[in-house]
Amino acid sequence: MRGLAASMLLACAAILAAGCSGKSGANSIQIVASLHDMTEPFFVAVKRELDLEGGRLGVTIAVEDGQSNSAKQTADIEAAITSGAQGIILAPNDVNALAPGVEEVIKAGIPIVTLDRRVDKTSAKVPHVGADNVAGGRIMAQWVIQAFPDGARILLITGQLGSSPSIDRTRGIKETLDAAGGKYKIVAEQSATWKREQGLTVTQNVLTSLGGQSLQAVVAESDEMALGALEALRSSGVSGVKVIGFDATPEALKLVRSGDMAATVEQSPKAQAQAALEQLVAHIRKQTPMAGANIVPVLITQSNVDQAERIGEVR
Repeated sequence: MRGLAASMLLACAAILAAGCSGKSGANSIQIVASLHDMTEPFFVAVKRELDLEGGRLGVTIAVEDGQSNSAKQTADIEAAITSGAQGIILAPNDVNALAPGVEEVIKAGIPIVTLDRRVDKTSAKVPHVGADNVAGGRIMAQWVIQAFPDGARILLITGQLGSSPSIDRTRGIKETLDAAGGKYKIVAEQSATWKREQGLTVTQNVLTSLGGQSLQAVVAESDEMALGALEALRSSGVSGVKVIGFDATPEALKLVRSGDMAATVEQSPKAQAQAALEQLVAHIRKQTPMAGANIVPVLITQSNVDQAERIGEVR
């Protein structure tokens, strides 16, 4: 409990430092955004877009790093309630673990919207802005089917257990591959919790366990894990295995453009950040209902990489 209290005090200090005291000016709205993990490139991009959109809308945003920790995120949103935040954006670490904290927000009458990751089992439905991750998973599996019409042995690297993007992407992948028949076989499935270094380790371990058996594709539910898989394949001297990721980060786009990575799936951090903040601010200012938004994911390959949202960031 002492650790949780300390986290709450630190979160309060950060919010107050950002001006979230609840004593806003005529046009100032104070919003707290608790994002899953700021070591992940996707959330770095989300923060940048929230800051830009906040400036355009004339609101103050305090972004908190959830550190992949449900207790830390619960402390973040409890501190937001205490400090008088007028709105909360939450990218929850876990679909269930954040439900009690969200219940406190609902009871306090503070509008809240989830971004990228949803939260389940709350007394009132929380508006959600994010990619259609089931559709994203289907896109990944369809790419495998088209790339390997005669079948494929697949390594599936999943994201963090309990997170809605991983739950939904895995569902879309497996449903689509199952429908395509037994010639598409997931020979290994393991979580790498969205981390590059864990993607590398998972892939190395799977290559070792397979021995001389061939592997045609690696389906990684984030670009960071896909980049780790690519490094493992290179260091192991394995060639000819195609890798697809998810997020369309600049580093992944560079490798897709060069042909070193087969594909990635774009889920637009810009569209997600803009929609979440615009809806929240409109609700606070005008009581406009928050409908949420379902962002359509897009397959990015070498043929359309120059149209990717973040291609301008590739160096």
